[in-house]
Amino acid sequence: MKDFELHPRLAADTVEITRLPLCRVLLMNDAHYPWVILVPQRADIREIHELSDAEQVRLIRESSLVSRVMAELFKADKMNIAALGNVVPQLHIHHIARFESDPAWPRPIWGQLPPQPYPQTALEQRLDELSRALRSRTHGRESRTDATEH
Repeated sequence: MKDFELHPRLAADTVEITRLPLCRVLLMNDAHYPWVILVPQRADIREIHELSDAEQVRLIRESSLVSRVMAELFKADKMNIAALGNVVPQLHIHHIARFESDPAWPRPIWGQLPPQPYPQTALEQRLDELSRALRSRTHGRESRTDATEH
């Protein structure tokens, strides 16, 4: 069985927040939006239906956890959740907190603005707040990786 490897594009564009039982939880390095990506840690998976039934249930639970945490933490007007995979074929699920005041509202975020990387201090703060919020919901079972790791 092949080992899981994060797609190079995801590795370049994100910073790891934590790992849940199924998914890596990644922060998209774009300060325009609070944007978290879940990546099931399974090799060669492109679509949700390729996961086992139990993994599909786990994915929905982890996605709901991330969505709930983000909606509460950022006071989002709407959570956008999407698994596209047209550019990066590895299964990954976007979780984006949207606001009526954000620069792309009400359109989808893709193709609206070039990414704006977080300044280092803001990146560390965003990682910390998400890590703490997720940890509080998982009773401390998961922990954030060092902010310098990808």
